[in-house]
Amino acid sequence: MKRFWIILLLTCSFQVVKAQDLNARIQILAPKIQSANKRILDVLKTAMSDFLNGRKWSNDALRPQERIDCNWVITITDWDGSSPNFKAEAQIQSSRPVYNTSYNSTILNLSDKNFDFYYAEGQAIDFSDQNYISNLSSLLAFYANVIVGMDYDSFSKMGGTPYYAKAQNILNNAQNSANIGWKAFEGLRNRFWLIENLNNKSFLPIREALYTYHRNGLDEMADNPTKGQKSIVELLPEFEKLDQLKQGAMLTQLFFTAKSDELVDVLQNASAQGKMQAYQILSKIDPTNAAKYEGLKK
Repeated sequence: MKRFWIILLLTCSFQVVKAQDLNARIQILAPKIQSANKRILDVLKTAMSDFLNGRKWSNDALRPQERIDCNWVITITDWDGSSPNFKAEAQIQSSRPVYNTSYNSTILNLSDKNFDFYYAEGQAIDFSDQNYISNLSSLLAFYANVIVGMDYDSFSKMGGTPYYAKAQNILNNAQNSANIGWKAFEGLRNRFWLIENLNNKSFLPIREALYTYHRNGLDEMADNPTKGQKSIVELLPEFEKLDQLKQGAMLTQLFFTAKSDELVDVLQNASAQGKMQAYQILSKIDPTNAAKYEGLKK
């Protein structure tokens, strides 16, 4: 079932309104930049917002209330105040609503330390899915497709597949770029490995888990908390199996970066046996957040 129909149930609204797909909020920070001419950063923010929010990324006609919430915090780390060359880092988050609640669940929480780009004031951000035009448009389009893909995966099994294919195409087009983050040898946690994991059949269990976690877990919580919690606890051994085969894989860690706090909150009222099982598995496969999982022992 497509995301459109799932959200239809969430909103219970039947008014047809044309809209784009993302509700992207952009924040640009430059704490280390002393230049007094920061007006270009406001222009850049508007250009990025228009690019992300003004385009169709999905194959469905989403209503305004169905648009995918995402936050982009771009931190400029090096810029002389006049050059169109920017060195930057990005923190990108996206979320989706949970059925019958006012709560939004984080799906993606990702840091890109190599978000460098060229932008001249007033320049249009042009993009083509046929070839590489600029690093800025490629970065924005790449992550927009990842955001849409992960959102669709949470509403329908493997629903994100066409969007990961688009992101893969953007990455392929950027292989001759001088910018860092597009190639396998440039790191273990970059754009190359993100889309490689999302398209790799070995990681299909994680994509299936993303669907089960939200549709059979969180979306059940309002009506049947016990059933929802049980579904989430029963998912964890699958992550343990995958971790044994692909230890430290980017996609696994990305899931827990987004979900570690939520898992503790959601499972607080689970059975004592369920909480202990969750603690033992989570602290083993996600040692970075082990201190958080201590709360499940109480």
